Amino acid sequence: MNTVTLDVNHPLWSATLEQLNHDVYHLPDYVALDANRTETIPEAFLLQDDDKIFFAPYLLRSCKDILGSTETELYDVISPYGYPGILMSKAALDHAEFPDFALQKFFNTLQTRKVCSAFLRQHPILSEGFAKVLQSDPLQENGKTVSIDLTLDEGQIWAKTRRGHQSTINKCKRLGLVARTVSYAEYIDEFIDIYEETMDRVKAKDNYYFSREYFEGLLKLGDKVHLGIVELEGEIGSACLFFESCGIVQAHLGGTRSAFLKQSPFNLLLHHMRLWAKERGNQYLHIGGGVGGQKDNLYTFKSGFSKQRHEFFTLRSIVDTEKYNDLLHFRAKAIDKSVEDLQESNFFPAYRAS
Repeated sequence: MNTVTLDVNHPLWSATLEQLNHDVYHLPDYVALDANRTETIPEAFLLQDDDKIFFAPYLLRSCKDILGSTETELYDVISPYGYPGILMSKAALDHAEFPDFALQKFFNTLQTRKVCSAFLRQHPILSEGFAKVLQSDPLQENGKTVSIDLTLDEGQIWAKTRRGHQSTINKCKRLGLVARTVSYAEYIDEFIDIYEETMDRVKAKDNYYFSREYFEGLLKLGDKVHLGIVELEGEIGSACLFFESCGIVQAHLGGTRSAFLKQSPFNLLLHHMRLWAKERGNQYLHIGGGVGGQKDNLYTFKSGFSKQRHEFFTLRSIVDTEKYNDLLHFRAKAIDKSVEDLQESNFFPAYRAS
């Protein structure tokens, strides 16, 4: 049995992913990129026993912002942006005791690293079934996400599209809008401008904004990153980044210019990308869910493209109860709130509730 904590340069990171179905979110280059954005430390935990593999990428985050000037070193663990999640091999999932054993080893290792809590978003497709094989209860359901089944033929995909979306797609075509898959490197400036305009318009929270350094860093992912656009007479109205890995195409970040909102070009964009992804032999186009897992307007829009749903889970675990409670009391005192107020916020970890 081999248990090791990996940094992004460790050869075992990439070698392990070669044995597992994975998304771009699990790649060391992506985790390192998001670590740079969040000022955290990119790592992964690996436990392997023959063909039984447990792999968990994460970001190690200092709690100094909670503790203030104290010299105490405490950390918590979070996911990179997106859907990274724990990966397990088929042999690991088929072994009744291995998943819980590996998870506990992971938590024990984190505890030795002075980690007090772990919050990890799971992958709605690759983590499917984890809730059933874990005897412990660290997973919390956070709504559902939508994907398009690309194994269906084009007629079936179209038939499972909401009639309103069908009408909008046909209208876009009649108006002369054209959808294309283009080079991200060539169109990066236009994409950033459209994305930021969209976030400004919807008054998005700060964590939905990214620096130019982040967007340029995505170029290092090479042919795993694709850009879909919709344009009219040379002017781009919508754009969205897509990741591609192991049969899964994942919508990452996108937006629409305000001047094009009446035409709803994003409908045509997603229609084009699902046919493009199918032609390349992929199984899923995963377009995600609502903000924070809610059944909001965004979820309603996405659900019109497919009837296929996935449960979205987050792992929430107090790794070191004593240190977690210390942080909870420290935070409550600092913001003049009771511990109970923080605990009732439903935010995890509670000591980071605003």
